[in-house]
Amino acid sequence: MQQFSVNPDFIVRDETSLRELFPATHELAIQKCQTRLDKHAREFISRSPFLCLGTQGVDGRADVSPRGDPAGFVRVLDQETLAIPDRPGNNRLDSLSNIVANPSVGLLFMVPGFDDTLRVNGTATLVVDPELLKAMSINDRVPKVAIVVKVTSVFMHCAKAFRRSQLWDPSKFQDRSEMPSLINIIMDQTTGAPDDAGEMKALDDKLEEDYKRTLY
Repeated sequence: MQQFSVNPDFIVRDETSLRELFPATHELAIQKCQTRLDKHAREFISRSPFLCLGTQGVDGRADVSPRGDPAGFVRVLDQETLAIPDRPGNNRLDSLSNIVANPSVGLLFMVPGFDDTLRVNGTATLVVDPELLKAMSINDRVPKVAIVVKVTSVFMHCAKAFRRSQLWDPSKFQDRSEMPSLINIIMDQTTGAPDDAGEMKALDDKLEEDYKRTLY
């Protein structure tokens, strides 16, 4: 694939130039931004089994991580504070390391079947309070750390992206088997995947067993 390069003549370099490309922001879009988790935000969070967590490292590099559990897994501690349990993963600790270096975070809450989403921005702290962690345990497995977020802004985001993508439309669901499995892709990118189909299946089965064993 040929490398793409941007023509510098077509780069937007400042906010004034950017805003000239668009109509003025609707007044409601400005007013809807809140600084507290009101009853609607709390209700949305209680229904959400999934969120995306955006962080940024001390070097400025950004990262987005998915977080999921049964609906209501994010605890609202008060009108300005929420807590996210950190479940077992691959121990890269990208998000957690970023939070230590730069506490600013962005959250996008999703509810299956809802086309609108909830956006929350704030300042995160990694907390190991035993009582808080115990309250977030599942199957008697306590998370090692909780991400406690002090909210600075919260607002509902419109449905356009989900309607354009038809994300929840079952007729648009794609067949996962049309792409290689996760472990196959990772091995292709690293040590090389085995050519033998039986060996590859054994690795796929092992990953599924690992999911069951280490989900919490």
